[in-house]
Amino acid sequence: MFETLGFESLTPVLAAAILGLLVGCTFGALAQRSGLCLRRGLAGPREERIPALGAWAMAMATAIAGTRLAVITGLISFTDHRFLTPDLAIVALVVGGALFGAGMVMAGGCVSRLTVLAGSGNLRSLFALIIIAATAHATMKGALAPVRQVLGSLTIQGGEFVAITSLPGGEIWPFAVTAVAVIFALRSGALKSHLLMAAVIGLLIPLSWVGTGFLLQDDFDPLPVESLGFTGPTAGALFWFVAATSIPVSFGTGLVAGVLAGSMAASTASGEFRLQTLDVPTRTIRRLAGAVMMGIGGVLAGGCSVGAGLSGISTASLAAVLAFVAMSVTAKTLGKSLADS
Repeated sequence: MFETLGFESLTPVLAAAILGLLVGCTFGALAQRSGLCLRRGLAGPREERIPALGAWAMAMATAIAGTRLAVITGLISFTDHRFLTPDLAIVALVVGGALFGAGMVMAGGCVSRLTVLAGSGNLRSLFALIIIAATAHATMKGALAPVRQVLGSLTIQGGEFVAITSLPGGEIWPFAVTAVAVIFALRSGALKSHLLMAAVIGLLIPLSWVGTGFLLQDDFDPLPVESLGFTGPTAGALFWFVAATSIPVSFGTGLVAGVLAGSMAASTASGEFRLQTLDVPTRTIRRLAGAVMMGIGGVLAGGCSVGAGLSGISTASLAAVLAFVAMSVTAKTLGKSLADS
């Protein structure tokens, strides 16, 4: 498809990075204004939890509905995507999801939320992002890679049942989840403006799938089919920043840069941008530990709360569902434990 668009001066890789930048700017601005955050819905102040979960459910609903429509109409296919591999790395998914869920409670937000906060001037979040990026890279390609390989080798054969759509009824199941999520969102007490912004954020998921999986595909220079996610892209963006001459840009690089820029623009326009430095040592240590756990956990689980959650579940992947459930249960349990202590 890319060769028909007439972009004579752009390669598919550069075009994907620009798409990531535009998507990231939109995500960053809307997430900053709406406060979209899974952690807040699971482990935030009691009075904020249901409205925050309602906004997240709305984002999930539009992400699933938009992605499934793109699949049904033949615009994209996830047949060979990593989310739908027949070998289900059950241990890595559950352990990674649990680590990520605990980490986002300890660090004060998931990777996407920390990126938004960093763009708003929060240096604590920027510090955590650097730690997440370094740890994730070590887990993918560095000293911690053997741990990933061992846990990833412990698999069960999913066979035909690697996707929710493999169940009797097929595409009915994702749309049933969408309907339930919308009903919950509308009854959650979340502000209508926040629900609207969350819905637009969710639509960025299928937009990115179609962009990288259809519009920008070139037979001579194929791109990976990807959507929003922050663990791997944060690592990629950090190492591109320090070694741009040897590491090419990507959709993920543009995405992270765009979220930082969009959040900065939105917080500045609203008068909410302000520099916030590191806090007391005990909290700094807890944030550091949480960032390390998210860096490792996000790689093992195949994505963060956005990558495995919104993007992964939109593919109907059973692996993404398992990782997201592990994240949510652990975050909810740890959040309750910290609140009671």
